[in-house]
Amino acid sequence: MSIQKDSDYSDSIYAKKPWLKNYDLWAPAEINPPNQPLYQILQLASSAYMDRPATAFMGAQFTYHEMKSHVDRLATSLARLGVAKGDRVGIMLPNCPQYLICFFAIVRLGAIVVNINPIYTPREVEMVAKDSGMRAIIAMDMLAPNVMSVRANTAIEHVITTSLLDYSATPDKAQPTPEGTLSFKSLTNDVVEVDLPRVEIEPADDVAVLQYTGGTTGVPKGAMLTHQNLYTNTLQSWAWGGPISKPGEERYLMVIPYFHIYGQTVGLLLGSWNGAMQIPIPKFDPNLLVEAIKQHKPTFFPSVPTLYISMLNHPEIKTCGLEHIRRFNSGSAPLPIEVIEQFEKLSGAMLYEGYGLTEASPTTHSTPTLAKRKIGSIGLPFPSTECKIVDLETGEHIVPVGQDGELCIRGPQVMKGYWNRPDETAIALRDGWLYTGDVARMDEDGFFYIVQRKKDMIIVSGFNVYPNEVEDVLFTHPAILEAAVIGVPDEYRGEAVKAFIVLRPGATATAEDVLEFCRANLAKYKVPSVIELTPSLPKSAVGKVLRRELREMETQKK
Repeated sequence: MSIQKDSDYSDSIYAKKPWLKNYDLWAPAEINPPNQPLYQILQLASSAYMDRPATAFMGAQFTYHEMKSHVDRLATSLARLGVAKGDRVGIMLPNCPQYLICFFAIVRLGAIVVNINPIYTPREVEMVAKDSGMRAIIAMDMLAPNVMSVRANTAIEHVITTSLLDYSATPDKAQPTPEGTLSFKSLTNDVVEVDLPRVEIEPADDVAVLQYTGGTTGVPKGAMLTHQNLYTNTLQSWAWGGPISKPGEERYLMVIPYFHIYGQTVGLLLGSWNGAMQIPIPKFDPNLLVEAIKQHKPTFFPSVPTLYISMLNHPEIKTCGLEHIRRFNSGSAPLPIEVIEQFEKLSGAMLYEGYGLTEASPTTHSTPTLAKRKIGSIGLPFPSTECKIVDLETGEHIVPVGQDGELCIRGPQVMKGYWNRPDETAIALRDGWLYTGDVARMDEDGFFYIVQRKKDMIIVSGFNVYPNEVEDVLFTHPAILEAAVIGVPDEYRGEAVKAFIVLRPGATATAEDVLEFCRANLAKYKVPSVIELTPSLPKSAVGKVLRRELREMETQKK
């Protein structure tokens, strides 16, 4: 019997995972997936960072001890309303302290968070509410009409509302609770004694979050992310940061929304794990951002390309205090190389890029700190993350290093599946591998590069827009016969939505008419930036609209 030498073992590991040889010295090759519920993150933070501020928002701060107290009281009230393990509860809030309170209170009960973008129209709210079967929803007071208008068509029993001012330095100026809704503040403040039920949670199997996405096929559906999925991805991110992160001293500037999986894991969960003071910004406003940097001197700024481009063009960006930020991170969309170079020159710090997708909680790759810099790559796979690139035809054969193919990922952060969609789950998950639908390649050092995004998906300022959904709305316009939607390059947003419209014979409608119709039925980022009226659309022999030809036509116009 031969004995394998250590060098032989290393060689075999590097052959299978060449990226390991470029790991930072503190990054482990593997981590043990935690077998505890997500609420434990707040429990530990409350003990370790009891008197440290958990949030700084509109002139007010909450310590981790105070945050946990609010969470436990809200969880008590939700339990009294009948919310129990497995129930779906919607959160329709911008970045604010209430989001953190809601998230941890819901998962504490073993219930499932359903994130809803606050700018969704009633039609979009109804779609998510119906598909998830949510029993309750917590929303901003100004959004109550959007929820109440569709409530009768859903299983929603309780609508809870809050004001941005409720947890600010001027809470007395908050608006009265909208008619027919419950007061968030009363539900937390009126609890005299916390009385939480004992809930048995199986972290590897029990779903914590339903995150709606178009997935790899473009049909909106809920990715089932378990407690273990999200907890693991939080710890993968923490292990990757190593000594760059200073627990108990971090200040996270959170402009990317918590309701987006990127902000939820990299901001809310990782920030809580690190005992960071989170600085939530309810909406992106360059002036608010610059003012927050001046006032709070953040140490970590996770963001998206659109925000970095905006910051580069702000007149006060050179004097607002960027030098205090130790780590900049960009995700959700490819970051132009020229923007990386300009921002690093301006800030003096390294701008890290990462890659992920909703189905992976989301992060799977990130830039290392000490390895040779490869600008334009998405970096290396996270600890405990396996990757392969397979042929585009069958998806069954691994392609050679340097060759393009479909990126597949396997790891403890990969979702359980899609909510009530076994057919879609079977397409995305095969033999334990998540087929991303993204074309990529890997070089000899284990660095990965995204060649192109999913075939038809459009990424507008970091948000996914799925052509089918926009087209479905366009087809309901009485003057429209046919419609096709594609993404076109946009210097500011990365991509913009363009719609090609064929009118019905004898019908009349202007581009502005169509835009007004879209604004009433779609979230702002999904509304086409350009409408082109055309006599016909290119189609295949079986009548399928060929978006590829539309994209080629756009390219030829330049």
